[in-house]
Amino acid sequence: MRIFICIIVFLVTASGFSQSAALARNYFQQGEFEKSLHIYERLREQQPRRLDFLKGQVENLQELERYQEAEIEINKLLKITGSYPQLYVDLGYNFALQNKPEAAEENYQRAIEEVEANVQLAYNVGRAFRDYNLLDHAIQVYETAMTENDKMNFNTQLAQIYGEQGNLEKMFGSYLDILEQNHAFKSSAQRYFSQYITEDPSNEANIIFRRTVLQRSQKSPDIIYNELLSWVFIQQKEFDKAFAQEKAIFRRSDDHNLNGIIGLANIAISEKDYKIGRETVNYVIENAFTKETRLQASQVLMEIEVITAKPKDYPKVVMMFEELFETYGFGRETYLLQIDYNHFLAFKQNKKSEAISNLRSLMANVPLTIYEEARVKMELADILVVDEKFNQALIYYSQIQNKVQNDALAQEARFKVARTSYFKGDFEWAQTQLDVLKKSTSQLIANDAMQLSLLVKDNSLEDSTQTALKKYARADLLELQGKHQEAIGLLEEILVEHQGESIEDEALLKQGMIYEEIENYEQAERNYLKIVQFFGHDILADDALYYLARLYETKLDNPAKAKEYYERILFNHQDSIYFVEARRKYRMLRGDAIN
Repeated sequence: MRIFICIIVFLVTASGFSQSAALARNYFQQGEFEKSLHIYERLREQQPRRLDFLKGQVENLQELERYQEAEIEINKLLKITGSYPQLYVDLGYNFALQNKPEAAEENYQRAIEEVEANVQLAYNVGRAFRDYNLLDHAIQVYETAMTENDKMNFNTQLAQIYGEQGNLEKMFGSYLDILEQNHAFKSSAQRYFSQYITEDPSNEANIIFRRTVLQRSQKSPDIIYNELLSWVFIQQKEFDKAFAQEKAIFRRSDDHNLNGIIGLANIAISEKDYKIGRETVNYVIENAFTKETRLQASQVLMEIEVITAKPKDYPKVVMMFEELFETYGFGRETYLLQIDYNHFLAFKQNKKSEAISNLRSLMANVPLTIYEEARVKMELADILVVDEKFNQALIYYSQIQNKVQNDALAQEARFKVARTSYFKGDFEWAQTQLDVLKKSTSQLIANDAMQLSLLVKDNSLEDSTQTALKKYARADLLELQGKHQEAIGLLEEILVEHQGESIEDEALLKQGMIYEEIENYEQAERNYLKIVQFFGHDILADDALYYLARLYETKLDNPAKAKEYYERILFNHQDSIYFVEARRKYRMLRGDAIN
């Protein structure tokens, strides 16, 4: 019972100390130094050896310029115990505040001498120097400890300090020292490197990093250096150079793992470097040990072929699909490849009936899991929408929601129910579905639902007949069907017949996006500029600014204009969903280091 009471008393006391210390810190942060000091003095009366209480007391005394009292308090604790050499750092800093550099340096050196005598003290003393931004002294402490005892490792602390000092070569070197001893540190190291490495190969940090890694690799054949070079080349979007490193890694690794090359292929494709994407995927196909890996790589290769194919190339694409089916069959193993093939038939070759028949046959004849069947039904429903068989599509979307209720696929199906209702002109039901989806756990679906919801709501209030909205929905569907000129023409009709209505800026933006899709960049530019000029304070202004900036950056070769429009987002649209990306792009175009 006595022990239990003691424990309760201890916990209550500790809680009281914690609350008092928090109050004192709060007073300090608000500039109420006398009040904060009073609390710390009471705390130290009860626990005179607590370093954090002493530090709080000393900080308040220094703010009040009562340096002599601060010195007395530090020396009191130094006399009580000799095991806190970091107090010499505090004492030295107190002298520095009084403009007594010699006395300050004398105490700093006293702290360092304590570390030389006992390297176990290095962490606390080094931390004290860092707290006061005395970085050269902190370096001396850590280097001294590592020299005296080779089991001591302060490479992480040294790397961070070198980074703060801008000494990139030493910073990278310290992190590489850690990596040589522990390859598991690679992910953490890359996060640190990412604070300095940019997409620009001529950036100073990029140059120093590559040089440092190359020098290390020449001295040591460690595969980690190939991995780091591949990583930096990927950051610089030099995927051909990254591929060379990944091939070296594959040849040198004991397990001949292709994951690095597969990862590079996916990144290159996402960045639309289809040349390297195709080369990397073909390399995987040629060197894969399993049938499953070859099939997966072949599917990625077909995605590239479909994306890059012109109409004259379609027969060749069909032949490539057919060759794969001859090799791998039409079973469950190839259900994803079959989905891709029928998507190609429906959306590229306008063979919707054939694609629909194929997908229904797949569901009827191949034993699929519930999730696999849902994926097939999603593709089938998407094709039915494009074929304007809306009611059939809605049945499949509803089945997906019921079959995989807790999967993201169900949320996607629900959004497509709303979108299909919108295409049908059933705007009230579409709005009901969209209001639910605005709270979706999927941010992408929530954003899409929000945008479509605003479009429907804004253009239903002004026009009870919803004439313009029906035309806009039709143009949306025409775009989905690949009938770009018809969509542009219908949007032009809206712009002429519904000028001055709320849908005008929506029509301009949609038309501009379609112009971009068919590579009519000058006309897209004109549309976006009209929105900026005439609807600069409306909801789509930031969209137009971002699309315009991106157009100048990537298609019209005008980085100065791109920078100008990214900057306008930063100054005038801080709440825009494009703000973070616009800031990154703006800094990159300005030549900043992206941290």
